[in-house]
Amino acid sequence: MIMKDQIGKKIRELRKRKGMTQSELAALLNISPSAVGMYEQGRREPDSEMLVKIGNLFDVSADYLLGNPDPAQPKSREVTDIFDEFTGILTSQEGLMFDGVPLSGEERQKIVDALRVVAALARQQRRESMG
Repeated sequence: MIMKDQIGKKIRELRKRKGMTQSELAALLNISPSAVGMYEQGRREPDSEMLVKIGNLFDVSADYLLGNPDPAQPKSREVTDIFDEFTGILTSQEGLMFDGVPLSGEERQKIVDALRVVAALARQQRRESMG
């Protein structure tokens, strides 16, 4: 049971980090949302084929899902991918707080908009510097 719980916690953490719902993950894995829920609750364990599929989806190794503390990190990542992940977290994570005060939907959207502005400015500056 410890292994199932550990795998489930990692799947849930990775899913939330990407800002995905259980239903969205289920659709990508071609399984039912209840199967994802059971994985996350430790009531069911994915088979080896599913572990590889989940690992590929989240860009981690099956070994990481089984308990290796260091996820396999890609050698390089696009900043926009990280912005997208963070945006997903901002829009879906419950209980987010700023200076000890819960963020409203409007405040979350302002942060997302600010990130988009920063990304656009960085892109423009990079284009200008590359001539």
